[in-house]
Amino acid sequence: MAKQCYYEVLGVARGANDVEIKSAFRRLAKECHPDRHGGDEAAEERFKIVNEAYEVLKDPQRRAAYDRFGHAAFDGRSGFGGGAGAHGFGADFSESMSAMFDDLFGEFMGARRPRQRSGRERGADLRYNMHISLAEAYEGRNAQIRVPTSVTCEVCSGTGAKPGTSPVTCRTCGGAGKVRASQGFFTIERTCPTCDGRGEVIEDPCTNCQGSGRVTRERTLSVTIPEGVEDGTRIRLAGEGEAGLRGGPPGDLYIFLAIKPHEFFQRDGADLFCRVPIAMTTAALGGQIEVPTIDGGRSRVKIPEGSESGKQFRLKGKGMPILRSRQQGDLYIQVEVETPKNLTRKQRDLLREFEDMSNAETSPESAGFFARVKEFFDGIGE
Repeated sequence: MAKQCYYEVLGVARGANDVEIKSAFRRLAKECHPDRHGGDEAAEERFKIVNEAYEVLKDPQRRAAYDRFGHAAFDGRSGFGGGAGAHGFGADFSESMSAMFDDLFGEFMGARRPRQRSGRERGADLRYNMHISLAEAYEGRNAQIRVPTSVTCEVCSGTGAKPGTSPVTCRTCGGAGKVRASQGFFTIERTCPTCDGRGEVIEDPCTNCQGSGRVTRERTLSVTIPEGVEDGTRIRLAGEGEAGLRGGPPGDLYIFLAIKPHEFFQRDGADLFCRVPIAMTTAALGGQIEVPTIDGGRSRVKIPEGSESGKQFRLKGKGMPILRSRQQGDLYIQVEVETPKNLTRKQRDLLREFEDMSNAETSPESAGFFARVKEFFDGIGE
């Protein structure tokens, strides 16, 4: 029976370029791959012919020979040198197909190659959210936390097997964790379905942990919180996470710190800010105020005469410690002048008397502002 023209096999014209040939091959290879036809011999033969055609037409020299001599170019009668074998497969066929295998057949063979597992698997990492006060972040502390987690089963010591027994080598994969199956002329490797890739099975599981090698317990752990920690700081406790499966190494525990709002202070890095309301008379006449500090102490701040709302006073070294440093931030006191309320008749009379005695020198900003306003309206009138 005469062999079909390679160009007709791929459904391309004789003048097709490399991109068109490769595209046609990819489409046909997916359509007639044996895995899609349940072992149909006709589909498998068709798949071989498509590959044969592509192997010849993708190579410039072999394609030139085929264009000149046809199929005779590879049966030894043309003097070209053969090399394609009975079905036109060159020595590099296996290598080229291996390189394209994942790309072509990933949709039904799996995008990833099977990963062999060991019988012992590392435990998962755990997260614990911890809330502390600003004072605790300032001083640092040792805290006790209770964490529900998986720990190694004390009955089977983490093996998952009943005491006196042990896991046995999987008979399906022989301990490799993978099995191979032939699909036409391909050999496909998959995760062993019996042992799930671990290479061993437990025939007589531990009754305490049902074969997992770990049980759930609540543990009490000690955590050291260093001075100066900030909101969102992460502390890692190595090996304090979930126990490994069947004796595998444990995961880690990550503690995320959240700092609760403070009654007086707002934090910005290592600096603290405190808003302090002061009486109008103190702002006008000057004086002293006593303010709290984060260490639980008190500090005196001198208010000069004529202080206005928003004025800041810096207390050096009264802020937060800088993490892993001997330095410390500052505390900024911002005064807010309070307007008097609920005045008595006498207080109102005194303020009116004070207002009558006031002039541009006692309230220079307001006097200057309204003077400019008057000039503005006078200019409009003119």
